[in-house]
Amino acid sequence: MKYAIVESGGKQYKAVEGQMIDVDRLAVEAGDSVELDRVLMVVDGDDYTIGTPEVAGVKVTATVDKHFKGPKVIVFKYHPKKRYRLKKGHRQQYTRLAIEKIG
Repeated sequence: MKYAIVESGGKQYKAVEGQMIDVDRLAVEAGDSVELDRVLMVVDGDDYTIGTPEVAGVKVTATVDKHFKGPKVIVFKYHPKKRYRLKKGHRQQYTRLAIEKIG
């Protein structure tokens, strides 16, 4: 099984050929192709290459499947006896990528 560890938006993801990964929202339209060039490690069976900090000459090609929102997270702040109650919600936006090629 061939996979790579890539960095997108300051976070690291395991990209496997033929599978999908969810990354923070990218400014790319659905259906377009994306190249992830921050590849930190590549594993192909028993062979592996670790970058210092990146693997030179390796890119991961992916296609944008869709954009979507994650689950709602409720933030509730409360100070007893002070009449302070603050309720906020947040939904993170994600982009689903279909990994096509590592190399």
